[in-house]
Amino acid sequence: MRRTLVALMAAGVVAGTALLGAGVSEAGVRAKPGLRATLQADADGLLRYGVPGVLVELDTAKGDVQVRSGYGNVEAGTPVPWNARFRIGSFTKTYVAATLLQLVGEGKLSLDDKVERWLPGLVRGNANDGREITVRQLLQHQSGLPDYLNAMPWVFDQEQFEQNRFRTVTQEEAVALGVGLKREFEPGTKWNYSNTNYVLAGMIIERASGRTWQQEVQRRIIKPLRLRHTYTPGTSPTIPGPHAVAYERFPGPDATDTDPDYGDPIDVTVQNPTWAGAAGDMISTTDDGNRFLRALVTGKVLRPAQLAEMQKTVPTNDRFRSGWPGVRYGLGIMWIPNSCGGAWSHGGDIPGFMTRNGVTPDGSRSVVVSLNTDSLQPNAGVPRPTSDIVSPLVDHALCGVR
Repeated sequence: MRRTLVALMAAGVVAGTALLGAGVSEAGVRAKPGLRATLQADADGLLRYGVPGVLVELDTAKGDVQVRSGYGNVEAGTPVPWNARFRIGSFTKTYVAATLLQLVGEGKLSLDDKVERWLPGLVRGNANDGREITVRQLLQHQSGLPDYLNAMPWVFDQEQFEQNRFRTVTQEEAVALGVGLKREFEPGTKWNYSNTNYVLAGMIIERASGRTWQQEVQRRIIKPLRLRHTYTPGTSPTIPGPHAVAYERFPGPDATDTDPDYGDPIDVTVQNPTWAGAAGDMISTTDDGNRFLRALVTGKVLRPAQLAEMQKTVPTNDRFRSGWPGVRYGLGIMWIPNSCGGAWSHGGDIPGFMTRNGVTPDGSRSVVVSLNTDSLQPNAGVPRPTSDIVSPLVDHALCGVR
């Protein structure tokens, strides 16, 4: 089975051409030929990086455009479904940040509250101290807290992943792993992306509202915006509805920072996502993702004061900027410069899926892209990417033919 998968995925650029989108979305809106052709070429080009399948949806005031390329199921030779559900990874953080900011707007808590106020005694150890960290610093990744995933090796090892893929990880367990690592810097002095921040944000939502973060996201965002195919799955390991197979390559024994020495791709579609929690466990679609992004930046989710706080950005670090030059981070959202000025965005990686997106500042255009792997293995002769491979597509979608 694995040899078959590797052979088909290696041939993706050629074989995928039989599965290209027809240039018409499910709603029947025909794209301008130049725009559709550009997005199609961009989607096709992603296959050379070892991506099995690609699904793209661009929303504009004049209608929606969808293209796809490659395979949703490599063995069956079938494309990604037009209405595919997929795990959105860290795009979850934007929903969580928006939910917490709604609570701020209602006076339930303050961005300047210390973590200790809401979670007394939870963040203590190895110089990590909830008495020194504010809610804002959690949402903006300026807390100095280490990422608990650094103490969760089974997520990155094939044998251990297969042994633990149905394991339930509680919020408290995840935080304990993060706090068990040495503090990275004094709160507020630097920036570093840490999933521990958002697990804590989810717990604060629960303390401030009396409901779980999942219930609050559903009540405050999913239902009002009619995101009919967006889920907070909890312990459920499956993806409800049509979806692509999620493929993951795990690092080999000789992996380095520049060469992960990947093994063959395996199917990781079914997994208990509690280890990602409020940092990244949600499921959605391209259509729902676009609806949320456009509603967010046009003031349909947050009051003006809270949206302004969300969009106050700080510099990131060299590692993050290597993926998106000039990127700055707000509260659960990123500002990424592009050829027409810049866009708001928050992608997400989780074993088996990569999500990328962007929305113009005025909400007139948004795009969501789903790839059914987050472990890239370029075809022979294709160099490893030095920046995010989806950025050109997102740029063309938001800044291209009008």
